[in-house]
Amino acid sequence: MTSDRADLERQLWRAVEAVHAVVYFAPEAKAAYAGVGLRGFWMGYFASRVAALGAVGPQVTTALFFGFAPRMVQRALPRAWELAAPHEVLAARAEVARTVLGRFAGVDVAPAANALTAAADGLDLAGRPLAAAHAAALAEGPDALGALWRAATVLREYRGDGHIAALVAEGVDGVQANVWTAAGGVLVPEQREFRGWTEQEWAGAAAALRRRGWLDGDGMLTPAGREVRAEVERRTDRAAAPALARLDDAALRAVAARLVPVASAIAQAGAVPYPNAMGVPAPRAISAAPAGS
Repeated sequence: MTSDRADLERQLWRAVEAVHAVVYFAPEAKAAYAGVGLRGFWMGYFASRVAALGAVGPQVTTALFFGFAPRMVQRALPRAWELAAPHEVLAARAEVARTVLGRFAGVDVAPAANALTAAADGLDLAGRPLAAAHAAALAEGPDALGALWRAATVLREYRGDGHIAALVAEGVDGVQANVWTAAGGVLVPEQREFRGWTEQEWAGAAAALRRRGWLDGDGMLTPAGREVRAEVERRTDRAAAPALARLDDAALRAVAARLVPVASAIAQAGAVPYPNAMGVPAPRAISAAPAGS
């Protein structure tokens, strides 16, 4: 892979993340989930993200989401399903996506939606539970905005499923993953609270990472910790590669050229915050096409 293509793929993944994540952070989200009976931000988050699998409980949700303390998930589930049915939550989520993306899509997103849909459709989803659930449960959408969000969501969860697999293979658990990423300086200061871990659990995870030589006494990444973390990211990239393999360089650049400005507008408006608890960097403008392209 050329460095130019690798950079384009990184920027497109960041844009996909922003397009997907508007359903959690945009102001319309809270009202939409409250409208179907859910209570509070976190109940809306857990129920809306896992609803594609049906009315599953906290144990399955904790396993799939990976980085959250079990007790935090248990405060939202299964209570959410006594208040709203999964199909109602999914419908509210899709409407939030269309409404919010409509505010920021200053360009025709149909070509990007078509390209991402082509990339998502037909993927081998074995071992990708969240991606498979969303591919099966989400309707195509009545327009380009709906199609764009559906494809972005399937692809986002496809990459996320692969990332969790890479962490598990490295012997990193949910709380350690948070501490390890936080040590790299890419998360919000409230990460521990946002993921529901106690101070004791956080300190215990830091101690475990120090024993592996990945954190120093000040809680910063050691060279070894930085390199292993970079390798996890490389494994994640390799695991996600099939999702973009159907786009040749020209198609990849065309999609990024349409989608990155939309993602940048989302970021600038605060519809997805940066930095954030997801650890995803803000999208940035792509470079001009190489000469002769």
